[in-house]
Amino acid sequence: MGFFSLSKKNFSLNSRKKYVTLTIEDKEESKKEESKHIDNNPTGLWVKCPECQEILYKEDLEKNQKKCPKCDYYFRMTARERIELLIDKDSFVEEDGNLFSNNPLNFPNYEEKNKKAQEDCGMNEGVISGTGTIKGIEVSIAVMDFNFMGGSMGSVVGEKITRAMERGLERKIPVIVVCTSGGARMHEGLFSLMQMTKTSAAAERLRTAGIPYIAIPVNPTTGGVTASFAMLGDIIVSEPKATIGFAGRRVIEQTIKQKLPDEFQTSEFLLKNGMVDVITKREDMKDTLYTILNNLIG
Repeated sequence: MGFFSLSKKNFSLNSRKKYVTLTIEDKEESKKEESKHIDNNPTGLWVKCPECQEILYKEDLEKNQKKCPKCDYYFRMTARERIELLIDKDSFVEEDGNLFSNNPLNFPNYEEKNKKAQEDCGMNEGVISGTGTIKGIEVSIAVMDFNFMGGSMGSVVGEKITRAMERGLERKIPVIVVCTSGGARMHEGLFSLMQMTKTSAAAERLRTAGIPYIAIPVNPTTGGVTASFAMLGDIIVSEPKATIGFAGRRVIEQTIKQKLPDEFQTSEFLLKNGMVDVITKREDMKDTLYTILNNLIG
């Protein structure tokens, strides 16, 4: 693989600060403001940042690409928001949208949980896949969504990601997979675990054919997804302070009988130890991918 250079501006942390301020007035004024809030801001328009505890207006948060304007905490994005962020406007064509999970093990209440996730997320399964362009470069892309049953990898998730890789192999175009997951889907047992082998084999076929595969594990990516396709990319790109790992901290510490560093399983720790190649700010992710792809296929 050839060497390439990336612009420094893509990887510097954002230093801009914007604040949402709540003012406290006398009781009468406070009542008036409370009344305005009830009339003009229905429930669900505000969110608290889990990092700095700032109360944020959701519209402002979305305009800032779901980053806290005060502390730069990265809120989770949906699969469709990721596609909108990365793929050129009107170029995305969804594939395999008609695939649904069944209940191979007759796991209690699995159908109900799956149906609720479909209704809540507006998706048939926990990943959206298809083709599109990144600044004119055609790619096959699959994007996982943590909101769908914790981003768990069931048989359909594995199948759609495998097909996205095979689509890249067939059309000889780069493959990008955005990963976010709690791991294998326990409701499908061995059927879920088999997806680790299937996706890993597909990634190997890409490597053998010389088709670029970029994996983008974002916060959080854990379990069997980390142990398979999320860490098999030719280039692995992530966002600042993303949690990426296999087992939980407590399990590992009990196993190795050692205390782990505080930054353990963060994207920065993995970058330092060679398991992640690039950390880039969310707003620079598309430019970063274009730079990488342009160097890999140029």
